[in-house]
Amino acid sequence: MTSLVEPTRHVHAAPQERDHAPKGGVGPLAIGALGVVYGDIGTSPLYAMDQIFRVAPARTAEDALGAVSLVIWTLTLIVAIKYALLVLSAQNDGEGGVFALYGLLHDRKDRRARMLLWALMAGAGLLIGDGMITPAISVLSAVEGLGVAAPALASAIAPVTLGLLIALFAVQFKGASGVGSVFGPIVLVWFAVIAALGTAEIAAEPQILAAFNPIYGLEFLGRANVIGALLLLGALMLVVTGGEAMYADLGHFGALPIRLSWYAVVFPALLLNYLGQGAYLLGGAPVAGDKLFYALSPPWLLMPLVALATAATVIASQSLISGAFSLVSQAIRLGLFPRLDIEHTHHAHEGQVYIPVVNWALLAGCVALVLGFGSSAALAAAYGLAVSGVMVITSLAMIPVARRHWGWSRALTAIVWGPLTALNGAFLLASSLKLLEGGYVPIAVGAVGFAMMATWRWGRKATYAAHNAKATLTMSEVVTLHRASRSFLERNALIMSPRPLRALGDRAPSLIRLMAERTGMMPRNLIFVEVSHKKTPYIHGSRYEIRVFDRSETKGSVIGVELSFGFLEEPDVEKALEDLAQHKEIDLPADPHHWIVHVMQDHLLPARKSNVLKRLRLSLFQFLRAVSRPAYSYYGLGDEVQLTIEVIPVRLR
Repeated sequence: MTSLVEPTRHVHAAPQERDHAPKGGVGPLAIGALGVVYGDIGTSPLYAMDQIFRVAPARTAEDALGAVSLVIWTLTLIVAIKYALLVLSAQNDGEGGVFALYGLLHDRKDRRARMLLWALMAGAGLLIGDGMITPAISVLSAVEGLGVAAPALASAIAPVTLGLLIALFAVQFKGASGVGSVFGPIVLVWFAVIAALGTAEIAAEPQILAAFNPIYGLEFLGRANVIGALLLLGALMLVVTGGEAMYADLGHFGALPIRLSWYAVVFPALLLNYLGQGAYLLGGAPVAGDKLFYALSPPWLLMPLVALATAATVIASQSLISGAFSLVSQAIRLGLFPRLDIEHTHHAHEGQVYIPVVNWALLAGCVALVLGFGSSAALAAAYGLAVSGVMVITSLAMIPVARRHWGWSRALTAIVWGPLTALNGAFLLASSLKLLEGGYVPIAVGAVGFAMMATWRWGRKATYAAHNAKATLTMSEVVTLHRASRSFLERNALIMSPRPLRALGDRAPSLIRLMAERTGMMPRNLIFVEVSHKKTPYIHGSRYEIRVFDRSETKGSVIGVELSFGFLEEPDVEKALEDLAQHKEIDLPADPHHWIVHVMQDHLLPARKSNVLKRLRLSLFQFLRAVSRPAYSYYGLGDEVQLTIEVIPVRLR
């Protein structure tokens, strides 16, 4: 018999390498970023100052100056410096967000790195909670303007809010691309209007400009006791909610357009409006309905302003919803979340997705929040805690990024990120005081999301380990059996492999042994397919690796194929195999109807000695598997090809 030799290896790039950079000039991208990136933080003036003066009433001119000074420097330090200048530089192949940081740091193996990766998973859970709260408080705060413009309509605020939210979630399946082109211009008008309203008040009370002196803010903070100061910081957190979207949407627009729109439009407009609200208080005029933002408007502009504010908050909500879809889809591709049904809403942009389960879960949460809290003032207690948590986690993750990827010294890293992390930590501590008043909402949602990701990750690893523990054939034994066969199953068999097959000593999937024992024969052409999900957004260069273990004109072939996908790419395995078959790289017909895919369905069994908690964890994993699409379906196999499923008992340890 011919001696066995190690398989030959062929590496191939994707047939067509895409350019994933944002499309368009800097100007159009900057305008587009206004609607997608800054809708949330741009609508904060609707309620942020109200909350600040609710916990620390402005009894004197110094109080008004101090409050506005704190707002100015909070925006400057956290958004203008931390996010716009620093965090936007932490790009993972042009992408940003918590999973981009996960990809930058995942190769570290020390204990601190593992804890940081777990923290980033927790941050992803908190962002899902934020995606539930933001639409509720944003739309509710805008519609509350009805009570100022027409007090008789105050009873209609909740029904109108619910109607808008239900309509918004009901049309998500159509995608945001159809209306995305008008988001930027509408939000640009919004920023122009709020800037004009603030400028008019500043002109009447120019002494408010003294608020740029941080001493006023520090004195205002110092006049409160410890609890009062923390409550004030918790209210200040509402000023910067939405700032994290700058990093999350980095891949859609690029750093330069996001920075340009911030420094040229958003930052000045926010400063002018907040200064204008402080100037209004200096003038001593009454605040109708305790809505300071709407007090800046002349009576004839109130109803149009309510309509514009509602449009801006709906846009902000749309951005948060789309962000939640994107976040969950990335978690799925990183193997951190069950494989839910994902629908693509744009043929040219694979990042624009719709996930029905997530959509209706967010809607149910929004409706419950509006009905349960009733007003934006009450709901503000639930807001800010999730974002402050994400900001702390981001700051902690930026420390190793600065050291490893930017080459910063320990001293420079400590000087820059020490104060910024401490500042975010103070905001997190302050926001935690609102835990029992509503802060439990994002914590509960985040905890559920984290538990699902952690359990799914554990279950996949435990299943993989259980398969590895089974007695299986090596690839050398598979090739020997294939060569010794005198008759074959006349089929082109595809077997999904959970592990890399790169050498003759590697262990083949246990399914091949089951097939050989059951039928007594081997398939003529045997293709093992391993799908590798990298911790980078996109794959550049080699996407396919083919290893020919055995090939004969008379007896067929044994081939291993490794397909690599980034966490922002659609893992269409069937199309990839079709491409390889058409180029004669693997021994498969180009028509998938002539393939047979053999898959395993695990029947999970608990460890023989397992306590109640371990059994509960297994039960949760089994539930997540039940709602998850099978791997072959997620990878595009099974629609056009023949499919056989073998149920195999697997005992987890």
